[in-house]
Amino acid sequence: MLDNLTRLTVLPLEVVLVDGAPEGEDDTQTVVQSILPTLNYRLVYIRRGGGTAIQRNIGIDRAQGAYIAFIDDDVRLNPDYFERMLEVYEKDTERRIGGMAGYITNQFLDPAKSPRWRWYRRMRLFTTYEPGRYDFQSGYPINRYLHPPHDGVREIDFMGSNCALWRREVIDSGLRFDEFFSDYGTLEDAHFALRAKRKWTLVENGRACCQHLHAQGGRQNSRRIGYKTAVNYRFVFMDIVPERTWRQEWRFWRVQVFDLFRMLAFAVRSRAGKDWQGVLGKATGIAAAWRMKPRGA
Repeated sequence: MLDNLTRLTVLPLEVVLVDGAPEGEDDTQTVVQSILPTLNYRLVYIRRGGGTAIQRNIGIDRAQGAYIAFIDDDVRLNPDYFERMLEVYEKDTERRIGGMAGYITNQFLDPAKSPRWRWYRRMRLFTTYEPGRYDFQSGYPINRYLHPPHDGVREIDFMGSNCALWRREVIDSGLRFDEFFSDYGTLEDAHFALRAKRKWTLVENGRACCQHLHAQGGRQNSRRIGYKTAVNYRFVFMDIVPERTWRQEWRFWRVQVFDLFRMLAFAVRSRAGKDWQGVLGKATGIAAAWRMKPRGA
């Protein structure tokens, strides 16, 4: 990733690298020390764990640029990535756009070929299926990679934090990642964006492209992820839509129960231990989400 950034047509002012590796694992620090003499930008190295939300906040507080980008270490940007981003910001003379997402070209999910999304439509679980929109009636973000690659700019409600560029004013308004989202994150970036959306316009730039190099085997615990897909989604829904009708509540819990049975059916077919761990995590997460109280209650 550090080498990739040296090849951009518009270089970053600085890169703040927040290393969350456990104590005793110094691979990242070793790489930084070895590559430092070859970099054509300033690099700030910070060692801090606690999860992605905490680490990104530390990076935010240290960053000095007029724009703040969040780039994950397994993302590779096209050489003109920031150039294409800044073109859109410069045309925004009214400064309405607060955040902009790039497009990960190898992450397109064709909804016609996805059994999961075909069932979502068949069951009419959501009130919108527009990629990148948040269904305020069910508390569910519609995957923005259901939208095919494009070369335009389209408005969205939320974005991930693996390839995003934000105006400094958004950050200076006091917006930070909520530290409710501990360890590796699930939905903390969507929550961040949805809160920014209350004041700013958010867009996806189809010409600012990159790729996501998924690690083989992943670094995630299936049971923990299953738990978070209930608890974290509940937290976001309660915070973003504090006044909810019984219909909205019904829609939220219907999606959660449907996903539990979908995961159970998949685990029965696969017979894989990690899939059964995901089912267990989802079930315990739903129970925990049911008991959750509004913040401050």
